[in-house]
Amino acid sequence: MGPRAAPGRPGSSGGGGGARTPAPAGPGREARTGPRKVASASAAASTLSEPPRRTQESRARTRAPGLPTLPMEKPAASTESQGPRPALGRESVQVPDDQDFRSFRSECEAEVGWNLTYSKAGVAVWVQAVEMDRTLHKIKCRMECCDVPAETLYDVLHDIEYRKKWDSNVIETFDIARLTVNADVGYYSWRCPKPLKNRDVITLRSWLPMGADYIIMNYSVKHPKYPPRKDLVRAVSIQTGYLIQSTGPKSCVITYLAQVDPKGSLPKWVVNKSSQFLAPKAMKKMYKACIKYPEWKQKHQPHFKPWLHPEQSPLPSLALSELSVQHADSLENIDESAVTESREERAGGAGGEGSDDDTSLT
Repeated sequence: MGPRAAPGRPGSSGGGGGARTPAPAGPGREARTGPRKVASASAAASTLSEPPRRTQESRARTRAPGLPTLPMEKPAASTESQGPRPALGRESVQVPDDQDFRSFRSECEAEVGWNLTYSKAGVAVWVQAVEMDRTLHKIKCRMECCDVPAETLYDVLHDIEYRKKWDSNVIETFDIARLTVNADVGYYSWRCPKPLKNRDVITLRSWLPMGADYIIMNYSVKHPKYPPRKDLVRAVSIQTGYLIQSTGPKSCVITYLAQVDPKGSLPKWVVNKSSQFLAPKAMKKMYKACIKYPEWKQKHQPHFKPWLHPEQSPLPSLALSELSVQHADSLENIDESAVTESREERAGGAGGEGSDDDTSLT
């Protein structure tokens, strides 16, 4: 899924379309122009002219997707809980706070309980079965990006117009409304491997620059004007997002973490194909898109980056009270467990990852 992907909004491989270890700023970083960096999620919320309503009982949660090449880091011992706060069971919609971002980062960096399913050419993929539901899996993907600064990758994940160029799995994606200077609501629909039905999500996405690193994450919500469609299966992003960690002036590591309920009993080949082929391919395509982004952006509103300059956002404001949490059990469950992979998909999966047509990125 892409960030909206996610879902990226999330990445395209799973639905979703957004942490870090402190890294040295590197030469030239202090010369960066403009975007004021928000020190914390609470600070971002406080810059709102109409702060979102928050309740003591529950907080919003979201999480993100990622890539591997570096060994998984074991989180340092701490008195603070290392895992994410429960993403299930929340009753009210809230914008993620500082603890949610820390929790997401901790899970991106954790290694206990994850099974490595793919490791090749600088990309690694891990899968984890969720204890409460063995049919629900989390996927984590990490990739090292040479010749791509962290801020460029962050821009690529946010730039919705550019995503339509490089994300071949996207059917439709658009931002709906703004909640705070670092949170919005948007729509993302994506193609699933044939003959499965295609999926879509409505997500609350939040992002936070942290020094030289960045987090983007999302979770599913319900919007009264965008109910489930008959031609698509409404999936649920439980926690999806990205952790981008700077490793130098022109390099970074991205981790994609996703837990998505596809609202269907999927065949085993889908899970295997996602971790063995689709996720790595999506990561490598994202990397190619990052390499070409600076040239593309120079020709397409080079100074328009509302994710860095909130005052540029054309989105209407929306009160949190207009949204509600999207619970998976309120949606129709589609049984596709007996669906076999199409001959077309099987042939495509056997091909090399280098066969993508990148001419649309020019």
